[in-house]
Amino acid sequence: MNKYGAEFFGTFWLVLGGCGSAVLAAAFPELGIGLLGVSLAFGLTVLTMAYAIGHISGCHLNPAVSIGLWAGGRFEAKELLPYIVAQVLGGLAAGAVLYLIASGKAGFEVSAGFASNGFGEHSPGGYSMQAALICEVVMTMMFLVVILGATDKRAPQGMAPVAIGLCLTLIHLISIPVTNTSVNPARSTGVAMFVGDWAVAQLWLFWVAPIVGAVLGAVVYRVIGKETTTS
Repeated sequence: MNKYGAEFFGTFWLVLGGCGSAVLAAAFPELGIGLLGVSLAFGLTVLTMAYAIGHISGCHLNPAVSIGLWAGGRFEAKELLPYIVAQVLGGLAAGAVLYLIASGKAGFEVSAGFASNGFGEHSPGGYSMQAALICEVVMTMMFLVVILGATDKRAPQGMAPVAIGLCLTLIHLISIPVTNTSVNPARSTGVAMFVGDWAVAQLWLFWVAPIVGAVLGAVVYRVIGKETTTS
């Protein structure tokens, strides 16, 4: 059970750290961390957890990543469901803790978004469903290419957490205006369930697109990362 517990707490930290920075600190009067700060927060949660639990569970923290690693031949199918359950429960637990903290401030309204992902009128920049779908697929695809490449046995050892954390930071810098950035169904579910209404109605996209993107990323890396022999 150690690895499932590690995935639970790792995903808990990702959602609490990333979404917490968005809800509590992004627009804090005069000292708000803004989009750059939120992007860094998400990257730092993955970076810190990769060193903390990478040797226990592999530090997936994301159902799409687990599925992508399976598609890339790096993860066993029998472990998929337990990992995904642990990740979603970790995300929900983080959402609950964040709600308890955020609701301690007068005027807090969960209906304002609570760092949920969305498209159309619920996209930070007003982007369409099509744009959101393409963005989430492509961003997750590139995330998996980086993950598979950085953890390849031929890659520099010990540097994978840095590359993966910085990649997630970059992904957020690009796509927060489009969808508020998901690339992670557990992250999306963890806060959407507390908003309900539109956040739950649009949640399907933030499961489908990251999973499709992760599988595509695995296919891409299987092609470009294939070992070749020299004569």
